[in-house]
Amino acid sequence: MIIEGKNPVKEALVGGVTISKLYIQKNHHDTDKIINLAKEKGVRFSIVEKSVLDKMSESGGRHQGLIAVSESFKYSSIEDIINAAREKSESLLLLILDGIEDPHNLGSIMRVAECAGVHGIVIPKRRSVSVNDTVVKVSSGASSHVKVAQVTNINDTIRALKDDFVNVYCTDMDGDNIYESRLEGDVAIVIGSEGFGVKSLTRKLCDKALSIPQYGKINSLNASVATGIVVYEVVRQRLL
Repeated sequence: MIIEGKNPVKEALVGGVTISKLYIQKNHHDTDKIINLAKEKGVRFSIVEKSVLDKMSESGGRHQGLIAVSESFKYSSIEDIINAAREKSESLLLLILDGIEDPHNLGSIMRVAECAGVHGIVIPKRRSVSVNDTVVKVSSGASSHVKVAQVTNINDTIRALKDDFVNVYCTDMDGDNIYESRLEGDVAIVIGSEGFGVKSLTRKLCDKALSIPQYGKINSLNASVATGIVVYEVVRQRLL
């Protein structure tokens, strides 16, 4: 996996991502901290010409003078995510993505999740984007800190969470107003796909559907924007 850019590379180093080699552009400004961090972490690095990075780049040359080559993304288990919340003595806050296929949306959602203190994200193994180079780039380093679990069946995961007394909510245009809903205890939020929303069976399994009031003419929010609104409403209520 290729990791490009100052922040993604820095967060990969800080987050303990296994990096096999780091490439740094010759005479590029502001790389001393990255070099020192690489030395501290024992990561091999080479100083190379910009042309070398341009050939390696998968983002059209927007590497900012830094490219790291890492192993494939390391997925977590649901248990890892739940344990992360328990170790912090925090109520669980989990995102379940029901068929997000756009890597830019997944990267943005990971960025929101990291900022909001979400304990982890669940994605299906099929009919969904995996954590790839584009996702890592768009996440701006969040992918190094957010736990992601891949599951075979989202509905089975929801059933197991409910058996463990987790409140599972989904987003839906016809749901209850989120600002009039109490989102307490351990919470999992299901975000639907960009084009089709949450599947009907998945919605039936959830404890409640939540809607975000909209007053414009389009009445359609990007999945990552909707995620940010819902997640931060949970955070707001927990701070009351």
